[in-house]
Amino acid sequence: MSLNKKLFKVLNSKILQGILIANIFAFLVIGIQSSLAPKDTGILVFSEFVIIPMLMGIITAWFWKDIEIRGKQITGYSILNGLIAILMSFFFLGEGFICLLIVSPLIFGFIISGAFIGRAMFKKRNQKLNISIGSLLLGIFIVDSLSDHYHENMVSDEILIHASTAEVWQHVVAFDPISQKENYWLFKIGMPSPMATTVSEHKLGANRKCIFSNGYIFDEKIVKFDVNKNLIFDIVDQPKDPEIMGHIDIKRGQFILKDNGNGTTTLIGNSWYNLHVFPTWYYDLWAESITRNVHFRVMEHIKLLSER
Repeated sequence: MSLNKKLFKVLNSKILQGILIANIFAFLVIGIQSSLAPKDTGILVFSEFVIIPMLMGIITAWFWKDIEIRGKQITGYSILNGLIAILMSFFFLGEGFICLLIVSPLIFGFIISGAFIGRAMFKKRNQKLNISIGSLLLGIFIVDSLSDHYHENMVSDEILIHASTAEVWQHVVAFDPISQKENYWLFKIGMPSPMATTVSEHKLGANRKCIFSNGYIFDEKIVKFDVNKNLIFDIVDQPKDPEIMGHIDIKRGQFILKDNGNGTTTLIGNSWYNLHVFPTWYYDLWAESITRNVHFRVMEHIKLLSER
């Protein structure tokens, strides 16, 4: 059989039907859930990244139950299923490329898991068991969708600077544009990175702006101004961006300067944020990593300016 005939056979088989129906199901459920959820919360729940992909895999397994298909083929077609879901999210839900890159391991992992679970379910042809598993997953989805979700975290990092606290303080309150190339791989592929900070006045209550590489600006207000020791600022407005920023609220930032008594300063950077994507056991790993790399990009620049 020629390659074209093989491809034609696949495209007209239950394999493609299962993939299409699974994606239609997922978008219908997400659409219904979004219409019932409070507006402008930006919260994406555990079920959207775990239960729905798993159900997508089970749906495809039902369509494939009478087809002789090997484990490698199930994995390959499930990856195709996930790619279609990710592309639809990009074009129809407005999610950013980096955001989808971060979520893709969950999508692929649980679609593949669902396909193998479904394969085992439908081989046994136990209708009661199948209905029970499907009902359990839908029940978890409903409860999760209707539950309150809140997660706050604080990330802290420090760096040693060979300069006095007075010298370091000059570059903590505001600093000139960063010229160093990005080291963090997410910054390299397009995630906005911090570039400069400006301040209206060097005093308590002053307005501060953190400018990112794509022109986005975080508006801040200084709420503690302890010269040469402690700077705390609240984020009063932040950009909404499909690349992460729409799913996390940065609430507060802080720089603590510790005089080590030998002409050096330990600079500590703290950030507080609320995460709006779940499960936190997965997304908080990414949020912490991104926050730490923002810290170190800024603090290494402060170190460079202070030690000159």
